[in-house]
Amino acid sequence: MKPPQKVLSYLDKNKMKYTLVEHKTVYTAYDVAQTLKMKLQEIVKTLLVKVDGKLALAVLPASARLDLKKLKVLAKAKKVELPKENVMKTKLSIIPGALTPFGPLYKLPAYLDKNLLKQKAVLVGSGSFEFSLKMSPSVLVKATQPITGAFSAKKK
Repeated sequence: MKPPQKVLSYLDKNKMKYTLVEHKTVYTAYDVAQTLKMKLQEIVKTLLVKVDGKLALAVLPASARLDLKKLKVLAKAKKVELPKENVMKTKLSIIPGALTPFGPLYKLPAYLDKNLLKQKAVLVGSGSFEFSLKMSPSVLVKATQPITGAFSAKKK
């Protein structure tokens, strides 16, 4: 399944440089890294979060885990939590696991972990399980229009 036209049109319309990378069907960032022989810190993981009751995106390296307390501080929020998985389907009409990090596409704020900025290139979800998008961190920033800070923690 090709990436949704909405995603590619958004990137093309805004003149963002990316490479479409085809791979076998994978459902996790770990599987993408294994399939493409890439490091987990080069793979972008996008999580749907609730910040003071409103949906937002948390964009971080797949090698890290989301630290809700750090995100709460960055967002200057009273409460940050992970919504139920079906919220992705009901509110955003997206298959769980096929979320892209492009906040403006969903009219959602995005929080980007600054550790992603250290990479030469990153691989992000395209909205498809058979394709990913390779881009520079600067293009990722332009595409997500994020609030940037440190909110990831090392995996245990």
